Amino acid sequence: MEHILNLEQVKKYYGGNSGNITKAVDGISMYVDKGEFVAIMGASGSGKTTLLNCISTIDTVTSGHITVNNQDITKIKDKDFADFRRENLGFIFQDFNLLDTLTIGENISLSLVINKQNPTDIEKRVHAIADKLGIRDILSKFPYEVSGGQKQRCACA
Repeated sequence: MEHILNLEQVKKYYGGNSGNITKAVDGISMYVDKGEFVAIMGASGSGKTTLLNCISTIDTVTSGHITVNNQDITKIKDKDFADFRRENLGFIFQDFNLLDTLTIGENISLSLVINKQNPTDIEKRVHAIADKLGIRDILSKFPYEVSGGQKQRCACA
């Protein structure tokens, strides 16, 4: 099986200047194979969000290596993070981070617009994914006009 994600002795520490070091992530090694679903579980404050932030390049590691699709993301330059995220990752935040001033359809199409996709292709892709997720009938509504589950499906799209 091909590893799409590989972590080697990943550490993320905070503090240090005052002598108080918080070891948010302390030597995690793991891998995820293509097609595999993984749940990260633990008590509040155990480092789950910090680990995900490091994997997603929202935060950097103190030490160790993270490889995504055979690319060591711990070596990516700051100026290249946005390109890496846009081309390799998708984010679904707990509060979905939908833009209230855009319709559901516009929220779904936003990443395609940013990537300068053909407008006709964007519309086709938005309708296709909305059909799969059962939200085609709400594409013209705004996030505050739909249910939490519908917002979640929009964020997944």
